[in-house]
Amino acid sequence: MPNKDFRKIIEGKKVLVTGGAGFIGSNLCESLLMQGNKVVCFDDFSTGKIENIESLLTHPDFLLVRGSICNFEECKKVVKGMDLILHQAALGSVPRSIHDPLTTNNINIGGFVNMIFAAVEGGVKRFVYAASSSTYGDHPGLTKVENKIGKPLSPYAVSKYANELYSGVFSSLYGIETIGLRYFNVFGKKQDPEGAYAAAIPKFIKSFIEGKSPVIYGDGNQSRDFTYVENVVHANNLAATTQNPKALNNVFNVAYGESTNLNELVILLRDFLLPFDHSISNIKIIYEKERIGDIVHSLASIKKAKRLLRYSPQFDLKKGLEKAIHWYWENLQRGLPENSAGKKISI
Repeated sequence: MPNKDFRKIIEGKKVLVTGGAGFIGSNLCESLLMQGNKVVCFDDFSTGKIENIESLLTHPDFLLVRGSICNFEECKKVVKGMDLILHQAALGSVPRSIHDPLTTNNINIGGFVNMIFAAVEGGVKRFVYAASSSTYGDHPGLTKVENKIGKPLSPYAVSKYANELYSGVFSSLYGIETIGLRYFNVFGKKQDPEGAYAAAIPKFIKSFIEGKSPVIYGDGNQSRDFTYVENVVHANNLAATTQNPKALNNVFNVAYGESTNLNELVILLRDFLLPFDHSISNIKIIYEKERIGDIVHSLASIKKAKRLLRYSPQFDLKKGLEKAIHWYWENLQRGLPENSAGKKISI
C-alpha cells in the first residue's frame, strides 16, 4: 500500500514492466496500478514468482505476459502500444554469475539488447532500466559518484555495466530516451529469502524467524547502503516522467545515502524481531569465509539524483526494516500464498 505521502507521478500510461513478477518489478506494478495506469508484466518466472503478483491478476488494467527477454520476437510483440518501459528483468547475484557466467551474460546483456532494440522498433519513447552499484567495482572511493567507477569484480558487474554502455549507444543512434538507475542493496516486501543467492536482509530475517543462526561471510565489517524498495519505486516514477533534458540518457545512484555494516544490520534485525519472539535474543551469529567478487564497502552519493530527478528518499534503513519485518513475519509464519496457476493471464 502507498505511504501517507503517496501521490500520482505516472498516470494514464501504458507501461511495460519486464521482470514484473520479481521483487522490485512486482512493487513497481502495484505502484503503477495505484496511480491509474495500464500495466503489462513480462516475465518468464525463472526467478519471478506468481505469488508476487497474485493480488493483481484480477485487476482490469493488469496483464501478465509469460515470455522471455532472451526471445527477440516475444520482446517485439510485448512492446507494441507501450508508452514507456521499466526494464527490471535480469539474473541477479554476484555469486551466481561467478558460478554460471554464461547464463548471466545471455540474460543480462543479450536480453537487455533484445528489449531496448524492440523498444526502438516499437516506437517507445522512454526506456528506464535497472543498473547496479556493482558497476563501481574496485574503485577505492567510499562515497560512490556516478562518473567514477573502477574495474568490475564479477560477471554480473560486467553485465550491468554493459547495459549502461548499450543504452548510451542506442540513445545516440536511435534517439530513444534512456535512464539507468544504479540500485544499492534494495530490500523490502516480496524479496525472496530462499536459496543460495538470496539477499542478506531477507535471508537474515528468515533465519531469525526459524530460530537459526544467520551466516555472515567475512568479519561483518563490510558495509552497504541498504535501500528500501519504496525509495526505488519512487526513483523509477521520477525517471519515467522527468522532462529535465539533463536527466535523459544518464545514470543515477538510487540509495538512501547512509552506510551500515553487516554486524550493525544483524543487531538491528534482531532488535526489531524481539517483540515478535523474545527467544531470538539467544540466537548466535555464524561467520564464514568471505565470498569472492563481493565489494567490501558501498555508499552512494545521491546528489545527482536529487538535483536532476528531484529524488528524495523517504525511508531510511530503520523505517524500511520495520515495514519489511512486519511483512516477512506475517508471510513466513503462515507460509506464502499457494501458486494459483489457474489465475494466470498470458498471451
